[in-house]
Amino acid sequence: MSLPDATVEKPGAERRLTIAKAMSEAIGQEMQRDPSILVMGEDIGKMGGVFGTTTGLFETFGGERVRDTPISETAFIGAAVGMAANGLRPIVELMFVDFFGVCMDAIYNLAAKQSYFSGGKVSCPMVLMTSVGGGYGDAGQHSQCLYATFGHLPGMKVVIPSNAHDAKGLMLSAIRDDNPVIFMFHKALQGMGWLGTVAGSINDTPESEYLVPIGKASIVREGSDVTIVGLGVTVHHALAAARNLAETGIDAEVLDLRTIAPLDRESILASVAKTGRLLVVDDDYLSCGIGAEVIATVCEALPAPLKCPPQRIAHPDIPIPFTPVMEHFLLPDAQKIESRVRAMLGARK
Repeated sequence: MSLPDATVEKPGAERRLTIAKAMSEAIGQEMQRDPSILVMGEDIGKMGGVFGTTTGLFETFGGERVRDTPISETAFIGAAVGMAANGLRPIVELMFVDFFGVCMDAIYNLAAKQSYFSGGKVSCPMVLMTSVGGGYGDAGQHSQCLYATFGHLPGMKVVIPSNAHDAKGLMLSAIRDDNPVIFMFHKALQGMGWLGTVAGSINDTPESEYLVPIGKASIVREGSDVTIVGLGVTVHHALAAARNLAETGIDAEVLDLRTIAPLDRESILASVAKTGRLLVVDDDYLSCGIGAEVIATVCEALPAPLKCPPQRIAHPDIPIPFTPVMEHFLLPDAQKIESRVRAMLGARK
């Protein structure tokens, strides 16, 4: 499916939104444009979503197109697959990615394989929104990321924005895509008052329609000494570490993946070819994760040896602890990134 070109914005006053507001605005604009779009999920109607993803949509479009569902992810995600096969473009919210276990058959064996199994005759234009990430003492069933779990499964596209501008553009691209798209949003970036938010995730977000292409990473800070690859919240950790490193003459480049599947391997390779060093920062589990895939991409493709072995920082392979002290001890942060980069360059404070 060919997507319309992104709108070229004229200079003007900044319009700063949170990711939550950017997502709901994008969905609302697409619902106005296309009557085949509807939204389903738990508490997404009058409440506007636990994480603010559907704020104001119920009041605008009513209960026929913004449907609160019973607590049965298997039922409403399975129903969305059927709707997508019959000409609708459903958007469904899986409140926490941790709940994927009860509906994975609908997500992978139905949605992701529908086009392939039908020889391309039946598409599945469905967006599945889901929250990821810890840091709130919500323990092992409400704090995971599971990026690699979904990125590993062919037939689906998987995105995670680090800021509101990208969130809106990626959502518009996801809704218009004829493939199922998993739209992951990190709780620490959502902009909900009760969660707190990373300030850098709130940025200039035009009101008009524009697309951020799925499958294209973004260099958010240029540098020459080391490439730091992040996604979602770890992009902000990397930027904070890069600012501290710059004070002692270390110039770090920060790459925001934005898309897990398809992975923008070309941008990764171009950056590492320039800097000669690679650190991947992932708040998902360490083993078999996105960090390993990025490192493998570089090791398999770059002909010249790197200046030092590629490194990765991630959550260790244990369930996420309930107690905040233990949880924050294990999560990636700017200090861990800074220390690892200094070690890679043989530098000290």
